[in-house]
Amino acid sequence: MWPGQSGYPTSDNQSGTTSSPPQFPNPGSYAPPPNPPAYNPMHAAAPSIPSHGSPAPRGFGFPPPVSRDNHPGHHHNSGYPGQFAGNYAPPQGPPIPYAPPPGPPSQYPPPPDPRNYPPPPGPPGPPPGRQGPPSQYPPPPGPPRNYPPPAGPPRGYGAPPPQMSGGYAYTAPSGPPQRPPQQQQFYGPQMQGPNQIQQSSFQYSQCNGKKKALCIGINYVGQKEELRGCINDANNMKRFLSAQFGYKEEDMVILTDDARDPRQIPTQQNILRAMEWLVRDARPNDSLFFHYSGHGGQTKDLDGDEEDGYDEVIYPVDFKVKGHIVDDLMHDIMVKRLPAGCRLTAIFDSCHSGSALDLPYIYSTEGKVKEPNLAAEAGQSLMSAATSYARGDMGGVFSSVTGFIKTASGGRKADTISKTTKTSPADCISWSGCKDSQTSADTQEAGRATGAMSYAFIKALGENPQQSYQQLLVSIRATLKAKYSQKPQLSSSHPMDTNILFIA
Repeated sequence: MWPGQSGYPTSDNQSGTTSSPPQFPNPGSYAPPPNPPAYNPMHAAAPSIPSHGSPAPRGFGFPPPVSRDNHPGHHHNSGYPGQFAGNYAPPQGPPIPYAPPPGPPSQYPPPPDPRNYPPPPGPPGPPPGRQGPPSQYPPPPGPPRNYPPPAGPPRGYGAPPPQMSGGYAYTAPSGPPQRPPQQQQFYGPQMQGPNQIQQSSFQYSQCNGKKKALCIGINYVGQKEELRGCINDANNMKRFLSAQFGYKEEDMVILTDDARDPRQIPTQQNILRAMEWLVRDARPNDSLFFHYSGHGGQTKDLDGDEEDGYDEVIYPVDFKVKGHIVDDLMHDIMVKRLPAGCRLTAIFDSCHSGSALDLPYIYSTEGKVKEPNLAAEAGQSLMSAATSYARGDMGGVFSSVTGFIKTASGGRKADTISKTTKTSPADCISWSGCKDSQTSADTQEAGRATGAMSYAFIKALGENPQQSYQQLLVSIRATLKAKYSQKPQLSSSHPMDTNILFIA
């Protein structure tokens, strides 16, 4: 927050851490008929700090772009109804004074003489559609000549059934996106608890409660890893949140390395304290906003929740002394502590940031949950195996195939661990500048230094504020596609409907 503002955190406390078919009743002593019933077809059976991003040209005399990548030495890389009366017995024979009936009552007309019926039009054959038409039957003549072809499906037919992904159905929106539903949302398998059936749930935030924001921009001024657009990103996001979503300046903390107040310098300690301030006293329908623009990187995963084996990290301005901040810690502080129905919107404009908040549900531009990407690993391993085979290196063949098996198994295991340990009933959303394996650009737009992701997010929502999550993801990618290779990502702490309106 700016000098003189109240509410800035001062606490030193940091968290590190099919059922069977119906049975018809026995009809008592009912005896079956002596002969089987006549054939009826209806009863028949049916058939060094690298860059903050990908290089982008710089104008207005700026030096070549510097990436927002990690520092040197960092590791790169889901009965028959109404049964017979019980005492009923079949008759023992006709009564002794039995005589044939005198005939139909006089008021009934006599039956017609069968001899007046014409012969059938042809020999009987098998039922149509069972064994094929008999040879003596001509083929169907087809529709009358004056019958026009159908113009299309009947008007009552709608779009095709929704596609499924990971057990969740998604359909394209048919009109303007709707606001999030207010009721509790249930998903996943049902489990029998001690007193009732239990099921996972979450609640969308209506974002009409308290609004708080934390914006961090680090240019690493005076260091060889210096960037140019991150401080601008933090200030631009602050102004955008105030104008677009009604955030108040006194409820916003801005950390930049050009600040005069030492509490506003983005050191590791100040960043962690500000994260704790952001989520303190959070309640349902509150809206919290976290924005980070600076260097990002990766380090070895220690708890098995990463498909690629690496955790994502961000770098405070004093990282050379204090080190990085890992995604597990950010998740513990800013996600785990939130109640159901509280919104956290996070934006990471940094390299290797696809899963920087460790939210387990990542979405494609079609609004579907992405599954572990094993196809690419298979292709790389098989190519390596083929190359080794061509050289006669059977050891290399074995190593490549074995490596893929381990990676595939690890990817599925990591996805399970992530969904089991990182799913939250809170309404947490993360927008990141690129995939975990990519870099994010520190560039220039409209003559000013900026991060590509921060610029695209503000531009997309500024041009059209009424967008669904899916539409906004598509808009952000479209803004960057012409100049940058990075692919922004959308992730959440629970399975969500990406067709609802994005609010913050």
